[in-house]
This record gives sequence, structure tokens and C-alpha cells, in this order.
Amino acid sequence: MTGLSIIIPMLNEERALPALIHHVSALEPAPLEIVAMDGGSDDASVNLAKAAGWRVVSTKAGRGRQINAGVEAARGDLVVVLHADTVPPQDMVAVVRQTLADAKIALAGFTPIIRGPDKTRWGTTLHNWAKTWYAPLLFRPHLFFKGARLLFGDHAMFFRRSQFIASGGCDPEAMVMEEADLCIRLTRFGRVRMIRRTVETSDRRIAEWGAIKANWIYLKVGFMWGIGARQRLHRHYPDIR
Repeated sequence: MTGLSIIIPMLNEERALPALIHHVSALEPAPLEIVAMDGGSDDASVNLAKAAGWRVVSTKAGRGRQINAGVEAARGDLVVVLHADTVPPQDMVAVVRQTLADAKIALAGFTPIIRGPDKTRWGTTLHNWAKTWYAPLLFRPHLFFKGARLLFGDHAMFFRRSQFIASGGCDPEAMVMEEADLCIRLTRFGRVRMIRRTVETSDRRIAEWGAIKANWIYLKVGFMWGIGARQRLHRHYPDIR
């Protein structure tokens, strides 16, 4: 049976980790391992992860670097990149194995539902779903018709470790949109797919910015990425914890 590693890039995630730890501990079947890639947390994140029995690896901050280091450290043939504020389904491991049993799929992710303590953000959830198709169609049409789709961190993306390494992995300098680059790179090995199973992801950015501002930021950052203006993307995507 194929081993699966869950990689969790984190930086000061003490507020989100207790819920994630609870849900990950209930996965059935269990993953081979859980590796928390810490980018220099100065809160209780590392202690919480260690107490949960996760392997903690320290690296420089930046999701591109953290994901690359996590895949390098992973022992499994299959890898899931799970953000600290995203809750997976209980059968996630089985779903990943079943999906990647299709050799034509190089990378896949779940369908995210954006929720907070009091409400579900259906408008942003719908936009999140739609941009999986319209973003590559607009900016990479030649790849769109070869199966390219754009997935992001809240999709709980998964792939084969060997193909990730062969593709060159994530841009190590990327602070945001590293997942979009990875989708494009992995298209050389097969299709990118958003499966019809859901994960729940936090609405913390929408709660902080408001729905209109949040979706404007998502559009702006996506457009800048699409036209190649990537050097300062993180300045337009403030960190929210």
C-alpha cells in the first residue's frame, strides 16, 4: 500500500492548530506521517505540533521553501500539502490514494468550502471554485486544453513525490501563488484535477478584510501572477492569522 505524507507549512498557527490536530488524529486510515514545516514561529505552534506526535522540521519562512523542504523530508510516495486552517475529511488518505491511482492525474485537490464560526462564505466559495477554470483558461489557454487547472493552498493539494521533485517543485522565492506555479509545472506529467470531495477552510481573511475587499485582492494577485508581475505579490496579500 502506498505511503502518504501530510505536509503542514506553518508560521504562528497556534489558533488554528488545535482543531486541525483533532481532525487529523481521526483520519481513517491514518497517514504514514505528518510533517510540520515551521517557518520560524514564535508562538506555541511548534510545541502543539510536537505534542500531537508530528515531526517538526524548521526551515526559512516562505511557503514555496517550506513545501519544497517538506517534500524533500517526506517518506511517503504520495504527499498532501495541508494548510493549518483547513479541515480534511476523515477518509482523506483513501481519497488521495484512489485519485492518484489514475496515472493520468499528476496533481489534484479537494473542493474547498470557506467557513467561519458563524457563517459559510458561499459567494467567495463559488469564486474560489470558478477561478480553478477561468484563471488557466485566461492566462495559460494552451495548457488549459491539456488539462491544466489552477488549485491553491486551501484545496489541500496532493501529488506524487517523485513527480514533484522532477518538476523542480515550488518556486523557493514565492511567498504567494506558489501553488499556481506548481500546477503549471506538474501539467507536464498529467492532468490537474479538483475532485468532488470537500474540505473546510477558514474565512479568517474574509473576516478581516470583508468579502468585497478579499475577492478584489484575490483577483488582483491572480491577475498580477498571470501577467508575470510576481516579484512583489506578497505585498498585496497581507498575512492573516
